[in-house]
Amino acid sequence: MIPVTKPFLPPKAELYALLDEVYDRNWLTNSGPLVNLLESEIPKFLNYNGHFSYVNNGTIAIQIAIKALELTGDIITTPFSYVATTSSIVWEGCKPVFVDIEEGSCNIDPRKIEAAITPTTTGILATHVYGNPCDVEAIAAIAKKHNLKVIYDAAHCFGTTYKGKSIFEYGDISTTSFHATKLFHTVEGGALFTNTKAVAHKINYMRNFGHNGQEDFWGIGINGKNSEFHAAMGIANLKHMGQVLEKRKAQWLLYRAQLGKHYDTLDLIDETGFNYSYFPIFFKSEKDLLAKKKLLDDNHIYCRRYFYPSLNTLNYTKTDTILEVSEQRSKTVLTLPLYDKLSEENQFLIVKNILS
Repeated sequence: MIPVTKPFLPPKAELYALLDEVYDRNWLTNSGPLVNLLESEIPKFLNYNGHFSYVNNGTIAIQIAIKALELTGDIITTPFSYVATTSSIVWEGCKPVFVDIEEGSCNIDPRKIEAAITPTTTGILATHVYGNPCDVEAIAAIAKKHNLKVIYDAAHCFGTTYKGKSIFEYGDISTTSFHATKLFHTVEGGALFTNTKAVAHKINYMRNFGHNGQEDFWGIGINGKNSEFHAAMGIANLKHMGQVLEKRKAQWLLYRAQLGKHYDTLDLIDETGFNYSYFPIFFKSEKDLLAKKKLLDDNHIYCRRYFYPSLNTLNYTKTDTILEVSEQRSKTVLTLPLYDKLSEENQFLIVKNILS
């Protein structure tokens, strides 16, 4: 069997040494030493110079970002993303206003954003799809013109750079996921990045119930903390991320060399800074995709329709607006297996089945 992904796991001895420290201290959560260490080491690895806050998952990160920026009313967003991007907007009492995507990059199309702005629009929540950066300059110009806040769902972006800078430098807040399926993971986890000290201050209170000491509260908050056990996995994994990124790049380039002439693949915005986290291919029709997926499933090769469906068709967001590009792309996309221990032999087996 070839699954669509497998988490990278560090050598047991390295992880267990960190867990022994946790047992010795008997300090399991509430901003422990390993959480603090991870919060200092990740920005160094990413060459990120702003404020970094580790939380318990990427969805909570988006929800805290919306609260921290005090967004209300309409939030312009993409229909081509994981459901958490949209559900977080709805969960926070705001309305997602969908804008169609670019066919090549699969990111939100900035040329269509201004037409969707209304007097009740307060922000833009865009996804760097598959770790491929949005047109951040165009989005920043629109936001400045209309006095809007910008959140980037950068769940796929660990290690991604744009024009030599960490992609997390862009927007008022960028969020990410450290879920086990991600290139870098802490089993469960997520983070928020911001260049604004005052926003970071709010985030760090909000992720811990608003506590200001044991008996005082700064304001409203949520349980967004993460534990020493999760941080231990992150610290152990971080030591190996250089080699993981190199392996992922080689795998991604092999797929493109073998399949790029036969299928539409992702148009990269800045290939030198891409982290090669996912390899999607696009079929001519949903019928073609379903036939090929069945063949792959029958041969125990498990790919994923990621992202499907287009989020404007969810039962709690559905509108009469047709978003042609997103709906077409979501019906025809298939992401291929990609993980550290995937062998070249199995990659060629996957290619053979796709081209058969």
